[in-house]
Amino acid sequence: MIVALAGRRIDKANADRPRFPLTSVGLVSERLGRLFSEKKASTLVCSAACGADLLALQAAGNLGIRRRIVLPFARSRFRETSVLDRPGDWGPLFDAICDEVVEEGDLVSLDCSDDDPCAYSAASSAILEEALRLQRTEEHESVVVVIVWEGAARGEDDETAAFAKKAEALGIDVEETLTT
Repeated sequence: MIVALAGRRIDKANADRPRFPLTSVGLVSERLGRLFSEKKASTLVCSAACGADLLALQAAGNLGIRRRIVLPFARSRFRETSVLDRPGDWGPLFDAICDEVVEEGDLVSLDCSDDDPCAYSAASSAILEEALRLQRTEEHESVVVVIVWEGAARGEDDETAAFAKKAEALGIDVEETLTT
């Protein structure tokens, strides 16, 4: 099974409403590892932001699952804007996972402009497209989408909710992993 995943980043230090507190890292890691094992996942397709993405990539790596990373723009810029800007020491994990994935030829950069307001949406769409392409070309049985969040959209511009809606429109089953 191919898992296409998107979800919350770790909350900012002064977050008004907790969506993915740093204290939930262990819980979410455990949930993702269990889910991947239960689904007999063979491939994970996601981005690599701090929080849900990096925890999923780490769990998949620990289980020997293939990892395909989709970034909206250059790795170095993504690291600055989506990895290092939140609490926790995410930089070394990002670097190690990306280095491993590059060696396997499984890092995709969309080369969007880093100031493009649609860059993350483009990456979300590309994650789904990659998962479906892998299903066709590698004859996997199915694709499932996993969203990692607190269970509710934070507004109209919520990329996690939009990812789930895109998947449902494509007829892909969507499952949730909660961050609390």
